[in-house]
Amino acid sequence: MIRIIIFLLTFVFSFFFSNLKAQNSTTVPCNSKEYHQFDFWVGTWNVFDVNNKLIGQNTIIQMPNACAIQENWTSANGNSLGTSYSYFDISDQKWHQLWIDNKGYVLKTEGHFKNDKMILNSEIVESKKGKFYNRITWIQNEDQTVTQIWEYVSPDHKVIKEAFKGIYKKKKS
Repeated sequence: MIRIIIFLLTFVFSFFFSNLKAQNSTTVPCNSKEYHQFDFWVGTWNVFDVNNKLIGQNTIIQMPNACAIQENWTSANGNSLGTSYSYFDISDQKWHQLWIDNKGYVLKTEGHFKNDKMILNSEIVESKKGKFYNRITWIQNEDQTVTQIWEYVSPDHKVIKEAFKGIYKKKKS
């Protein structure tokens, strides 16, 4: 009788643990390549304008408890502070970002990674100046810097204005 109980317990435990191991090996959250397309932006950066003037600092971290990247921006003069959360949503196969700054400005964007660029667009915005959407592009450069360009774009896809252009250079430890 004891042998039968030991056999049954061994069978049940081996079945349970083999199923658990199989589930974990095939469904590791945030492990597919899509979740890592924006990893090139992760780091601690000094951000410069096109004239190589320091305009701010940005720390981008992988969130340890979520499939997301958190941005923490501080302008050089300390007047502009902001945080964003970027994440890949497997349900729509898009990247999303939610930006919130210290003045109450909120920007939601979505898009894709293609050709070493992350390109995210907002929905159409209507203002006194007309209709446009925000397009933010991050470019992974060969020298390990990152260029971020924020543009206002018309509904017919013409650039109206460049709102921001920053070159990210990793801080030296």
